[in-house]
Amino acid sequence: MNKLQINGERMLADLNSLRSFGACGTGVKRRAFSEPDIASRKWLANRMSEAGLVPHVDDVGNVFGLPGDTNDCILVGSHSDTQPEGGWLDGAYGVAVGLEVARASLECGSSPIACVSFQDEEGRFSTLTGSRVWTGQLSLGEADIRTDTDGLGFAQARRRAAEIGTVGKVSPERFRAYLEVHIEQGPVLDIFGDRIGVVEGIVGIRTEKQTFIGQQNHAGTTPMDLRKDALQGLARFNSEINARFADVVTDKTVWTIGHVALHPNATSVVPGKADFTIQWRDLDDGRLDKMRAIIHETARHVAGQLGLEWTSSDYSSIPATRCDDHIVKAFKKAAELEAPGKWRLLNSGALHDAANVSFLMPMGMLFVPSIKGISHNFEEDTALEDLLLGAETMARAINILTA
Repeated sequence: MNKLQINGERMLADLNSLRSFGACGTGVKRRAFSEPDIASRKWLANRMSEAGLVPHVDDVGNVFGLPGDTNDCILVGSHSDTQPEGGWLDGAYGVAVGLEVARASLECGSSPIACVSFQDEEGRFSTLTGSRVWTGQLSLGEADIRTDTDGLGFAQARRRAAEIGTVGKVSPERFRAYLEVHIEQGPVLDIFGDRIGVVEGIVGIRTEKQTFIGQQNHAGTTPMDLRKDALQGLARFNSEINARFADVVTDKTVWTIGHVALHPNATSVVPGKADFTIQWRDLDDGRLDKMRAIIHETARHVAGQLGLEWTSSDYSSIPATRCDDHIVKAFKKAAELEAPGKWRLLNSGALHDAANVSFLMPMGMLFVPSIKGISHNFEEDTALEDLLLGAETMARAINILTA
């Protein structure tokens, strides 16, 4: 079997072409099923055809480039939709690399490679919508009832998939492994001067909505010691949870109190209600369970101290995902050959389509540095030499896996 050899400059040219769809300053606005997104997927399908691949569009808008009727091939890709205000590399880089390695495999006569751009990874309608439906983690019926923040339904939006090409099923059984290269979206590689990250796993994510309920009252006439201030409950909870997590978490565990809404949210009124979300992430599902127990215990304790009520709702749990050991080993070997002494093992603190695909086949991921750790931002960027190195490392790893 011939070895895979890619054309890095051609990959960068495709990546820059993809950047033009929805370009906004240094960033991109290319939300799932928007005009720029549909245009970019038409372009991608055409590039697949020009490369000798057979483009396939499934019923949720995922675009695959297949090496004919070949089965048992490696699938390489990512997503090409963006946040409402996104960077030019998030997802798109992995799509461009996937296209290049699939195209090069045909040119070199090496082991066949397929490529993919999953749809709505960024969650306009649901979390990782395209890959969740494709892998059976979310039924099409369940996806169809989801809506975006403007009320547009997924069922209506996905009709646009037919504008990309003929819609049909693509069976996951055609593939024996899934590989994805992505920008880190964090600062670790950039801070330590490393050029490649070999991902060991994708963290599990738990999210819950909680509420402290006190007593709305006059801010000028209610003595401090008689108040039932819901915001003070949230403030104390935020402080105490950090201390109570100390004996459970690691330096890689993260937690965030995100959305906060006060009622009545008025200058001269003691807040009677504080709604908030808390999210926590770690690679150990057992640790995540312990953290939830601590969260509930702490919230009840704070409510009791301040004479408040506490409720929780809308709990969601996404399990942690481990990358395949065999693929990790190949990535480590490739990283040392391509960037000797300049790579490290990492966990992904962000979700990726790879997490869903791992339910059906072995999966592995590579990271390249994000300058200053910036992502989901027009300032998102990576040095061109690192983009090239990531593609070369992926190709080297595929040669190792298919030897």
